Amino acid sequence: MKKLITLFLLFLGLTVYSQSDDNPIVVTPTVEKVSETEYDLIFEIEIAEDWHLYSQYNPEDASLPMTISPAEGQSGYTLNGKAKEGETETEFSEIWGKDEIFFVDEGKLVQRITVSDATLTLITLNLDAQVCKEYCLPFDEDFTFSLIGEKVSQTVTEVDDKSQSLSQSLNLNLKNTALLKNTAEKNTEEKGGDTLLNIFLLGFVGGLLAFLTPCVFPMVPLTVSFFTKHTEKKGKGIGSAVLYGFFIILIYGLLSLPFHYLDTLDPEILNSISTNIWLNVFFFVVLIFFAGSFFGFYELTLPSSWSNKADSASNIGGIIGTFFMALTLAIVSFSCTGPILGSLLAGSLGSSGGAMQLSAGMIGFGTALALPFALFAMFPGWLNSLPKSGGWLNTVKVFLGFLELAFAFKFLSNADLVGHWDLFKREIFIGLWALISLLTALYLFGIIGKKYGKISFFRILLGVAALAFSVYLAPGVMEKPAWNQNKFLSGFAPPQFHSIYKKDNKCPLGLNCFKDFEEGIAYAKSVNKPVLLDFTGWACVNCRKMEETIWVKPEIYSLINNNFVLISLYVDDHERQLPKDEQFDFIKPNGKVKRIRTYGDKWATLQVANFKTASQPFYVLMSPELELLNSPQQYSDHTAYYDWLKTGLDNFNKN
Repeated sequence: MKKLITLFLLFLGLTVYSQSDDNPIVVTPTVEKVSETEYDLIFEIEIAEDWHLYSQYNPEDASLPMTISPAEGQSGYTLNGKAKEGETETEFSEIWGKDEIFFVDEGKLVQRITVSDATLTLITLNLDAQVCKEYCLPFDEDFTFSLIGEKVSQTVTEVDDKSQSLSQSLNLNLKNTALLKNTAEKNTEEKGGDTLLNIFLLGFVGGLLAFLTPCVFPMVPLTVSFFTKHTEKKGKGIGSAVLYGFFIILIYGLLSLPFHYLDTLDPEILNSISTNIWLNVFFFVVLIFFAGSFFGFYELTLPSSWSNKADSASNIGGIIGTFFMALTLAIVSFSCTGPILGSLLAGSLGSSGGAMQLSAGMIGFGTALALPFALFAMFPGWLNSLPKSGGWLNTVKVFLGFLELAFAFKFLSNADLVGHWDLFKREIFIGLWALISLLTALYLFGIIGKKYGKISFFRILLGVAALAFSVYLAPGVMEKPAWNQNKFLSGFAPPQFHSIYKKDNKCPLGLNCFKDFEEGIAYAKSVNKPVLLDFTGWACVNCRKMEETIWVKPEIYSLINNNFVLISLYVDDHERQLPKDEQFDFIKPNGKVKRIRTYGDKWATLQVANFKTASQPFYVLMSPELELLNSPQQYSDHTAYYDWLKTGLDNFNKN
């Protein structure tokens, strides 16, 4: 009967879609003549049970609103504004934090047009919309209306059944989802706040190091001279100095703004950027290049015209002049601050915090750079206590060059892990770091490199520390090191399973794990064990720290190994292609389509679609029937993580 009704409607030229879970709306187009030149083109829409269709007036930055537009290539008429809508419903969306407007069961759209071409008899409009229940489907169809009452045969476009089915499979329909609103948010607030503070402090240290470089330190007397000459009253001088410091912080903070825009476009985008193989190779090359600059092989400078213009503008005076004075400092000091900022940028993009961590680091860097300049401008007498510029500034610069060189290999390691090249193993990485530490010590002792006067006690002390670190690292090249290097290297060195001595088990700490969600769930059902779902990444620093400092604890290792089925999903696994029959286009809640071509695409989308987060590590405890056993957990300490695992296991055993 349903097929007969559909055939009858198609014969009349009235319908384009039959109603089912594949095609959940029926659209009936009709025309009403208003005047000789105006017509109402009407869409009568029937919507399947539990589905809803978003309105034209749905707010921005929420689910995709409906649009009606002339078909491509048509002319001779204009649309008179937006279509009038029938009854809609409004409901608050927890995902978007806004009231959303949509049709339920049925809808009506009346689009008035004005015809300028009297010979025009057929009008084709495109209806682009989104229809949703637990998952969403795109609806993008052309409808042809006859202005003289002729029957019109509509073109039917079938929805990609495979994409729809596989999109639906990524929505897990979890049970006990109330737990998602508890600890996950608490973790994000507490750990996120701690992480931002740590990144701020690291940026602050970077700013202090930049202050001690030859491009920055000698500028202190020039800056003090500027303020003492341009301000007659002491109070006004202090105000200008404070403003100067504020502008330095502002300039460096503003450098991170574009990355916030990228983060808003797609929560996965910074993760995708940071784990891109060739971007990591690029960062490796750039940091090697920066290291060469610090070693004195060449100088990095911005165009001289930039600094000349900024310097000229600084003579204007007042607030504008102070701003350009701060900008002049940022430009002139770039040859020394640029490499440090480049490392900060690369490190922040490689972390789960993305743009927020980059902002925290940049503000920390700007604060450390601004404080000395502002304080010396406020209290010029302090200049007398400063050490004179000299060879020690070059020592600082070369020391920073060795640090840049060491950090460069971290990005080469990321590329090797994500690309599955299996070339840059853990022992090679540790061996290179041990060699760089040894060369640093030899330089500080004056055995290699240029000597700048007498070697100070502090330089010798720093050399001893570098030599001790080299000795500490050296056993890491052996199959069974004399001591464990994880305390200092966890998160930096490749994971322990990425070793020249271990070729089989690619799971953390030698645990048994599944790297496919469906396979892991099937196994958990067969053995009736709860699941520890581990969203991780090959290039994820905090993931390695959790595995090598928390999971390694005997009581936690034993709990995971004996009581849970571990499913580790690597969200940055972009080199392993899914089988052709498993590749599809995922329809996001906002109507945009994401191409799922690799395992990394699939697991990253699975995380965002079900847990509304794109950060790693991210841990979920669930039963084989997908019932949550505890609130999701992120980066944590030993006691909290053990209690979290134990509570989840107890909840599973109660059922």
